Amino acid sequence: MAEVTKTEEQQAEKSLDEEVEKAPHALESTLGVGAEGNSSASGTDQSTENEKQVDSGDQDNRAKRKNLDSEDEPSKKVHVIGHGQAVAAHYNELQEVGLEKRSQSRIFYLRNFNNWTKSVLIGEFIDRVRQKKSDITVLDLGCGKGGDLLKWKKGRIKKLVCTDIADISVQQCKHRYEEMKSRCRYNEHIFDAEFIQADSTKDLLSSKYSDPDMRFDICSCQFVYHYSFETYEQADMMLKNACGNLSPGGYFIGTTPNSFELVKRLEASETNSFGNDVYNVKFEKKGDYPLFGCKYDFHLEEVVDVPEFLVYFPLLEEMAKKHGMKLVYKMTFREFYEEKIKNDEHKMLLRRMQALEPYSTLGDSRLVSDKPDDYEHANEFIKDGKAKLPLVFTWYLHLRSSHETPHTGCSKKRSYPCASWNDQKSIVATIFLFFIF
Repeated sequence: MAEVTKTEEQQAEKSLDEEVEKAPHALESTLGVGAEGNSSASGTDQSTENEKQVDSGDQDNRAKRKNLDSEDEPSKKVHVIGHGQAVAAHYNELQEVGLEKRSQSRIFYLRNFNNWTKSVLIGEFIDRVRQKKSDITVLDLGCGKGGDLLKWKKGRIKKLVCTDIADISVQQCKHRYEEMKSRCRYNEHIFDAEFIQADSTKDLLSSKYSDPDMRFDICSCQFVYHYSFETYEQADMMLKNACGNLSPGGYFIGTTPNSFELVKRLEASETNSFGNDVYNVKFEKKGDYPLFGCKYDFHLEEVVDVPEFLVYFPLLEEMAKKHGMKLVYKMTFREFYEEKIKNDEHKMLLRRMQALEPYSTLGDSRLVSDKPDDYEHANEFIKDGKAKLPLVFTWYLHLRSSHETPHTGCSKKRSYPCASWNDQKSIVATIFLFFIF
């Protein structure tokens, strides 16, 4: 990947901004409503992509888009061969690894930071709901192998419904729950749970619940929703599953890739891809970013190698309104970190979860990468006298490309760890929260 100068980066952003100006018109034709260019959340950058209208010759797609504001179910006559099976197969084939091997992974701190972020996010909204009621019911939409089960246990919820497209993942999630339940001491609280294998972009989940009229206080959708943006019908069905059974005042919380940042990095690249030896993002071509079906292939060492789709956030926000939802806030992972680290409990949790990697030029810390260049910016930061040893920084360092973002150093005596940020994947992820009214 070529070096990106500040001027080139600004030109790329300007080009994208010009394309984004077309988006409100695209939204009007898509949803039949006026679309605002900015999120209702304060202090955050809007996720943006270049949007193009459907080709005038594609009468079928045009006809479908004219009817998006209808409350009718998506037409069952339309048969779309999607990527859901490929995603399910990929996650079904992932092998479980032990804690020791996981700790040696180059994405060890990435996993830990993601888990810290989800822990804080889930805890925050359990607390919000608990101010109004004690018995909390949750839908984990895209539960995977049950990585968040312990978070829900700590939140002392009453019931959890776990669903995922990958049947083996659902089985593993159920097994984890049963093991967790068997380890509970006498009178120790553990939530009830049910497990459903389904494609939430195509199947109506309420028909599969033990009680079709079940209501949820929280729907959590972590790094899953972007798979639905293959077509409007799939994206809308997933929203219906996420929000259709929420109680009044319930929350839809989640994380999804930041499409604006993905497009910006693509436009700055000399090829149709960008990344390094840990991760790679590859598009079919530049300059063509449709509202739906804008596919890219994402590879992350050891865990992900599947097709994904850009999510234009203003469009998601408008679609959510159709389901009675209002945006509470959205922010990047970095913004979330900088806000939540002000809380003492969150600081301590960050330490316990080993979400930051310690670094020292003295060579007295074990590093996840054996390439000195991966720590070049940290060395420069220390040499400039901006931080005392040891420097603590995030796993994002190992997802670096050619351009960097500002660093923040900290000394060992500081009351909480600060991060040295370097082209982090947090910028390529967005946290979103919707409220049903």
